[in-house]
Amino acid sequence: MKGIEVSQAYFAEYGMPMLQGQFPDVLPHVAAGLFGSGSECFGYDDGLSRDHDFDPGFILLLPGEDVVDRKLEFALERAYAALPAEFMGVKRPKLAPVGGARRGVVRMGDFLADKTGSPAGELTVSQWLAVPSYALAEAVNGAVFYDGSGEFTRVRERLARYPGDIRRKKLAGHLLLAAQAGQYNYPRCLGHGETAAAQLAVIAFVQSAMEAVFLLNNMYQPFYKWRFRAMRALPKLSILAELFEYLITTDNDGQLAQDKAEVIEGIAADLIEELDAQGLTNANCDDLEKHAYSVNDSIADGNIRNLHILAGV
Repeated sequence: MKGIEVSQAYFAEYGMPMLQGQFPDVLPHVAAGLFGSGSECFGYDDGLSRDHDFDPGFILLLPGEDVVDRKLEFALERAYAALPAEFMGVKRPKLAPVGGARRGVVRMGDFLADKTGSPAGELTVSQWLAVPSYALAEAVNGAVFYDGSGEFTRVRERLARYPGDIRRKKLAGHLLLAAQAGQYNYPRCLGHGETAAAQLAVIAFVQSAMEAVFLLNNMYQPFYKWRFRAMRALPKLSILAELFEYLITTDNDGQLAQDKAEVIEGIAADLIEELDAQGLTNANCDDLEKHAYSVNDSIADGNIRNLHILAGV
């Protein structure tokens, strides 16, 4: 059974009865679920995942102190700590993981500030451009088991996707970096006999091209540990995951170098085809850099369009 299923069963058996029995007045104001950091919040956990930071518990989100004061927060923390320490063969750890506890009683504003920089989950243009995609993914992943007021659900819906112009700005930047690393610098590094630098160019190409794939799917790219797994499940361009893996796991000698250069051009062509299909570019060529500027030119908001093309990367 996946961690998220264990957590939901634990909440149903112990969490909700605790709230209903001990805190009926608080119940309409809280939200509970499993989301944030950890493979189980994405549904990627397996047997190995249980060797650290794995917990059958749940997150209990509280509103501001004007609704639930510190005294009541402390009482909720004590009640949560008193819940059974083991469930379905999974034990709650005695020590908090590195970076702090991932379960338990948390203020909603603190959770959102940690993931997005905004306690209310209302991002400015600068924040949308600067917050890492993996952090936004952690703000909206997992599952909400209960939401008394519906506020947390509304915030998650608002954060679920990049706004249109932000998506285009970030896409333009990553396309430009992919073009420079893969189509331009990779063959030049090989020409100089710098095979290690050539591999760095390949890695830079893969990183930016993968981000572009997630943006073309209008989805956030998760933390690098789960990037390939997430990409293989995307509805568009998921087949490129195997080509990206080939590029970063092979050498740059002889025929391999030529083959990799052709693979890079093929990936560029696939990205351009999808850009055309979504009406994101007016360029008519096989140069990703020109398409990057075309995507940037299509941004409706002049203030965002006129920012440096790399403002979102």
